[in-house]
Amino acid sequence: MKRYLMTCAVLAGLTLATTLAGDAGHDWPQYRGAERDGLSLETGLLTTWPASGPPELWRAPLGEGYSGIAAVGDRLYTMYARDGEARLVCLAAGDGGEIWRVVLGKGFKEGHGNGPRSTPTVDGDLVFALSARGRLVAVKAHDGKMVWEHDLEEAFDAKLPHFGSSASPLVEDGLVILEVGGSDSRNLMAFKRDTGEVAWGTGDQKTGYSSPLAVTINGTRQVLFFTGTALVSVAPDSGKALWSLPWKTSYNINAAMPIFMAPDRIFISSGYDTGAALLQVSGKGDAWKVEEVWRSRVMKNHFNSSVLLDGFLYGFDDGTLKCIDGATGEEKWKQRGFAKGSLLVADGHLFIFSEKGELAVAEATPEGYRETGRTRPMDGKTWTMPTLSHGRLYVRDEEELVAFDLSADS
Repeated sequence: MKRYLMTCAVLAGLTLATTLAGDAGHDWPQYRGAERDGLSLETGLLTTWPASGPPELWRAPLGEGYSGIAAVGDRLYTMYARDGEARLVCLAAGDGGEIWRVVLGKGFKEGHGNGPRSTPTVDGDLVFALSARGRLVAVKAHDGKMVWEHDLEEAFDAKLPHFGSSASPLVEDGLVILEVGGSDSRNLMAFKRDTGEVAWGTGDQKTGYSSPLAVTINGTRQVLFFTGTALVSVAPDSGKALWSLPWKTSYNINAAMPIFMAPDRIFISSGYDTGAALLQVSGKGDAWKVEEVWRSRVMKNHFNSSVLLDGFLYGFDDGTLKCIDGATGEEKWKQRGFAKGSLLVADGHLFIFSEKGELAVAEATPEGYRETGRTRPMDGKTWTMPTLSHGRLYVRDEEELVAFDLSADS
């Protein structure tokens, strides 16, 4: 996100006076962090925990949903459902207090869990969010004032996926890009960041649940979409199709994000016994080629994505945490007990959040699973990945948000 480097400067005069621990830390402005890869650049973290876990700072009430936490400066942005309505909120990182709230319409209900699915994206002075019912909004980061909005069903005849719209918006070169599910070759769309005007639409694939990722391969900037039926690459400025690879998964549930293995390889993974593949991309201009390096059922990411570190992939093979060699697909180790959890990587460690509310930290090494701390802050269903920003770790379930202090001097 090229505008990301401006974020701190733009928001400096807009944030609260709260002083954050670890003020030399980093923002987490969108789904899976600054680069959408689940990696944090934070160092000097508390990675060996006492039996009670890391220091808990505060708890704040939320509501139903799986929306992640975007953190910029001393503000947090997320979504949840309560009292029959979907809400986009801004909270104070210092104590979890609500700063502003925007109602996004009627709440979404589904047998596997209610409420929003996607995570807000903060870009400079704007926040972009997509409700599970397909309402896309851009609001002011300072006060939540509406800048523009689209009802995807009404405006583009979008066919929303069964489990609700789940893609987290990508901002790239002044465009807001995401999978919409619109008719007339508008499954993939881009909107002008400041006005919401349609920039382009393309594709007629079945809509999936994954979020787009921008990468550069052989000098060509491209956006990867893991749709319900294929991995698709398009030019971000025009939507021109560059290449695609069919990828069939039961119920069209391709949900985990693609993982870019620079300079020219891509890892994809799906659940429902589909498995994973490492792809080699070559070519340029109008001549691209995609080949499978390996394909295996060793890693079946159901909905939370793996994380790449030093050539090794850490992620959940359905309900088993694994480390595999990204180049070969060879399994290095596995650890049970977290069910379908999530994780991020920071300071040489895995910060793991189980499906049932357990939080653990372990060394990020292919040599074996080496846990250095564990606690249980929640008891409910916890399908949302953690957020790490400015020395604080944030986790949520369907009722509340909890903040922990991971500063090494805490």
